[in-house]
Amino acid sequence: MTLPAVVTSAWKRVAEDLETAMREDPAAHSKLMVALVYPGVHAVWMHRLCHKLWVTSPALRPLSRVLSQISRTLTQVEIHPGATIGRRFFIDHGNGVVIGETAEIGDDVLMYHQVTLGGRSRGRFKRHPTIGNKVLLGAGAKIIGPITIGEGTKVGANALVVKDVPPGSIVTGIPANTTVGDVIA
Repeated sequence: MTLPAVVTSAWKRVAEDLETAMREDPAAHSKLMVALVYPGVHAVWMHRLCHKLWVTSPALRPLSRVLSQISRTLTQVEIHPGATIGRRFFIDHGNGVVIGETAEIGDDVLMYHQVTLGGRSRGRFKRHPTIGNKVLLGAGAKIIGPITIGEGTKVGANALVVKDVPPGSIVTGIPANTTVGDVIA
């Protein structure tokens, strides 16, 4: 890919992120304001840079970590540079979000503040959640361990999820209870 193609691709992603914020946040009234004052958007943009450094070369990983910590300080969103994030990912409000190193997030995911995608063990292996496409993660939700949240699932505010969740589910409570489909038990 030539440099102009890389720049063009990056600008297309930025535009896509701004469109996503406009679609997902009813309080968003202009792309300019989203670009200037939305810390969740800033955190995702910085993560993309840090992740690129992380996967390019082990020699760049210290720089990647330093930049991710600067982003954390500025945005109050902590995303490990090793985490994999899909397209059109939007963090609304952002404050207190933590996304661990081996977390994987699909496309079209909406995440609210104080969500944790955390681990429950030590070691150099998959220890953080995998979030499917089109998942909504409510404020304060804690998804812990190497579990999978299926496509189209809605995780309620403050839910504690420690087991796999099938696609199309609604997950609420501490510990979380899962309902598949539109009926809440």
